[in-house]
Amino acid sequence: MASEFQRAKLTTMFAAFDTDRNGCLDRDDFQDLAERWHRLPRVAADPELTAQVTEVMLAWWERLSAAADRDNDGRVDLDEILAMVDRPPAMLDAVNATADAVFDAVDEDGDGRISPAEHHRLVNTWHGRAIDTADVFEVLDRDGDGFLGRSEFALLWAQFWISDNPADPGNLLCGPVPAARA
Repeated sequence: MASEFQRAKLTTMFAAFDTDRNGCLDRDDFQDLAERWHRLPRVAADPELTAQVTEVMLAWWERLSAAADRDNDGRVDLDEILAMVDRPPAMLDAVNATADAVFDAVDEDGDGRISPAEHHRLVNTWHGRAIDTADVFEVLDRDGDGFLGRSEFALLWAQFWISDNPADPGNLLCGPVPAARA
């Protein structure tokens, strides 16, 4: 069962992924999400990375639908997402496999590091709109060097998808999590 924190985090991500705002996720939403990512400069300039991003996004849909589409209607609603909240730790390999593709897409200048500006574009790309990320990067950048390296990002990525602990910095990777309902 989803905690209030998980509910708040997953509701925010569900809204970001539901590109047509119909209250359900389907393959078209993930294709639209891939199209958002294709507009990132590094992705747009690299056909191989474009194909990799599309593959990652559509693979997420396949995994999600296989795990959560209880009524086999080709759509996943928020209740179905929340019902499978305990499964991501068992899907750690799948989560980790996506971290490199996302890192490469966001590392706009290809320097092997994600800057605060690149991170801000990641958040805006996920959500499809501008999100206030003030002070978020400082929490993510645990070593204080002003960047997120690949291994640092991978840990944060896994925390985002798996953690139920609001204190884990990775929960902020895709932007602030709204306060859970009281």
